[in-house]
Amino acid sequence: MSDWLAEQDVQLVGMELETGVLPARGTVRGPAVSDARWIAQVAQHGLVSPSFVPTPRIPWFRDLTRQRTSLVRERSRALNRLEKVLEDAGIKTSLVLTMTLSMSSRAMIEALIAGERDPVVLADLAVGKARSKITDLREALTGRFEDHHAFLTSQALAHIDSIDAQIAAFDQRIDAETAPLRRQHDLLVTIPGVSTRLAQVVIADTGADTTRFSTPAALASWSGVAPGNNQSAGRNYSGATTHGNVWLKGALGDAAAAAARTKGTYLNAHYRRLGRRMGKKRALVAVMHKIVIAAWHMLTNDTDYQDLGPSHWQQHPQQVKRRQQRLIAELSALGVDTSGLAPT
Repeated sequence: MSDWLAEQDVQLVGMELETGVLPARGTVRGPAVSDARWIAQVAQHGLVSPSFVPTPRIPWFRDLTRQRTSLVRERSRALNRLEKVLEDAGIKTSLVLTMTLSMSSRAMIEALIAGERDPVVLADLAVGKARSKITDLREALTGRFEDHHAFLTSQALAHIDSIDAQIAAFDQRIDAETAPLRRQHDLLVTIPGVSTRLAQVVIADTGADTTRFSTPAALASWSGVAPGNNQSAGRNYSGATTHGNVWLKGALGDAAAAAARTKGTYLNAHYRRLGRRMGKKRALVAVMHKIVIAAWHMLTNDTDYQDLGPSHWQQHPQQVKRRQQRLIAELSALGVDTSGLAPT
């Protein structure tokens, strides 16, 4: 087809990605033909924006990061299945230890599989800070762990270990692929909440080439973290975000959750400020939006991340004026004459 189009001196082609299966023989009729006419018309008038097509190596990089993400999710599911087996056996170590497969809990689980049932002996396998919780561990390890549970637990551990080995192999390959883009990676990890792995996902799904997106708002919209614009008759309705790139959106969600837990940063203050009036979920989306906007500026201008600080909003002129109005209202409610006071 491309040879024929070149022979006909066709300069512009508008195509629709067909995810279904077309018939091997016969004539295509109905909606497909109508869609083709419509696509041709809007493309002829310049109403179709070119698709984002990265360089050849980027799709390979995407395959690696997305497969790794799938493995991490599978590991979480396998860990949940392991916890379910332990809870069915009355083993409640997850209520005492922060990690289901920490060094201490792993030693206790392996001892259970080997046949040890004495909670005193099992709890004594704790190491490090977990030894301060031995009393609680003895109670948590008092259950009804049978051979049936031992088999299921051993298989779950083997599955998790297998996934860990695969993740390690992907990590090694992804790190090698990231080497030519080390500068972009080093910039992104300076954003609070953005880890090495999350930075690699951002690079893989954006191609680390922000010139494909004319504005930071365009990148935010493509990522699916831009608020919708739903207005009618002067009234604002639900402004839900679009679907966007689900892989990048997921990475931004993890980064926002981590940034919201940081201390003394602008993103943390932004999350807490919005969370009080919008709720935690919407506040997280707002932090995701801030992160992707910062990433666009950093990658476009090759500049380091500059944190505005937790007191940025308190120093903002609009916020200062609102606070003055609130304080004046409080004084007035207490009976103080505020007729001579006015926000500056």
